[in-house]
Amino acid sequence: MRIWKNLSKDKLGSISLIVIVVTIIVGLFAPFIAPHDPVEVNMKLRYATPSWEYLLGNDHLGRCILSRLIYGIRPSVLWVLVALVISVLIGAILGFMAGYFRGNVDAFIMRICDVMLSFPVYVMTLAIVGILGVGLENILLAFILMKWAWFARVIRASVMQYAELEYVKFSKASGISDIKIIYKHIVPVTFSDIAVISSSSIGSMILQISGLSFLGLGIQAPNAEWGMMLNEARKVMFTRPELMLAPGIAIIIVVSAFNFLSDALQVALDPKLLTSKNKLQENLTISKRKLTISKRKLQEKEVAN
Repeated sequence: MRIWKNLSKDKLGSISLIVIVVTIIVGLFAPFIAPHDPVEVNMKLRYATPSWEYLLGNDHLGRCILSRLIYGIRPSVLWVLVALVISVLIGAILGFMAGYFRGNVDAFIMRICDVMLSFPVYVMTLAIVGILGVGLENILLAFILMKWAWFARVIRASVMQYAELEYVKFSKASGISDIKIIYKHIVPVTFSDIAVISSSSIGSMILQISGLSFLGLGIQAPNAEWGMMLNEARKVMFTRPELMLAPGIAIIIVVSAFNFLSDALQVALDPKLLTSKNKLQENLTISKRKLTISKRKLQEKEVAN
């Protein structure tokens, strides 16, 4: 409850959360919301301008751009969220093990993470796609294989910080099992860190999968995806630039919403940052009042003279 109360005070964070929730709902119920079949070809409507029936117009095959934009939420956002959840889950399990048990367990897991993080994400993604073939599922698999190591390292650092607290040591001395200690004492205090790094990573993952789809390595035609829609509109970007606006603006809005939500969550979950932000706002308000009073006094002096 405290988190939602703090988050509701941030207008930009609240708007971002609403945008994300609406986007997810629209993606989940795309068959009921999309006005037309996204893969239906009608060459009579090739490059048709927006109308009441086709609000965003039609593409080079006469397909409804709005319907393809709605269906594009699934690979561009929803499946990326699934890959993120799996990556965070694997990283959290290994991160908790490394940060809590330390010793040989920590050394073994961290060496694996070092090996995985030594390869650039895009290079490994291209290698996996080259071996397994193009397709959305292979890109998502590459994301999971590469991202979990980063999450494991970050979560490990957070767990090590809390594992040294007195109440955790007292729980160990009392004979409470390690699993119960992790579940009851470590997970709740590290949840905020996990939530922040997860929300901050989803934006970059959306951009990466859109970029790879733009290059033709992601989801294949005739399925709809925002990056692929940009690639299809690239051929007429000078004569029909509006065809690139719909998927481009969608990517910008969703990625910005996740980034703003990440900042809002960081403040809402950290009381120190919230207090600092409130003090900064109070100082700005006081400064504005002082400036207004000074201007009034200056104007009164000018009138008196």
